[in-house]
Amino acid sequence: MAQTADKPLKVGVSAGPYGDILREAAKVAAKDGLKAEIIEFTDWNQPNAALQAGDIDLNNFQHRFYLANQIKARGYQLVALDESILVPAGLYSKSYTKVADIPDGAKIAIPNDPTNAARALLLFQKAGLLKLKPTTGLNATVLDVESNPKKLQILEIDAAQLPRSLDDVAVAFVSSNYAYLAGLSLRKALLAETEVAESKPYFTLIFAAREDRKDDPRIKAFIAAYRSQPVKDFIVEKFNGTIQPAW
Repeated sequence: MAQTADKPLKVGVSAGPYGDILREAAKVAAKDGLKAEIIEFTDWNQPNAALQAGDIDLNNFQHRFYLANQIKARGYQLVALDESILVPAGLYSKSYTKVADIPDGAKIAIPNDPTNAARALLLFQKAGLLKLKPTTGLNATVLDVESNPKKLQILEIDAAQLPRSLDDVAVAFVSSNYAYLAGLSLRKALLAETEVAESKPYFTLIFAAREDRKDDPRIKAFIAAYRSQPVKDFIVEKFNGTIQPAW
């Protein structure tokens, strides 16, 4: 059900630094009389399910491809709205400082959700560790690995657990929100998506709303508060380039 005007606008987000930015936006919105409540979820499936059910009004945690995949898989009536932040992922390792040093038979870890698994495989391909079938793109799965010269073992792990996996694997693909929480610096990644220009759409997050709510003035007002100069300044100062404003 849609929230009434006297109740806070409920905005969903995955746990981590994205919520810090939304809370800063809520402070800006409050100055204009709009109350917003930021609700953190523990995994990537929950914010869209809650949005579809009407338990929240808006969410901000995903890129367009993840949303499109969930709409296709689950029949959600959700739409992408404005862009929010750039959150490039990277290939991280505790054991190696160069891709060339990764030994034969090593374990590598990727996210276990379809679009981000493909995104990870593409970055591993860019690093020269794998070769995918030419036409797979963001639909790639581990079954589309055409060449694996080092015979790497590919483990699919929940995205939130990927930083912890670095104790057990040679390299893991970690997105910026979880990298930030784990104290991983994008500057120390073996390879970052920022070095792959065509990857930009895959790490640009968007706001999403139910299709029947996309023109709600309160939703538009909150997004305007988010995409304001004070919030941009907050992102730049707090995250020092790991997470960047997309406006």
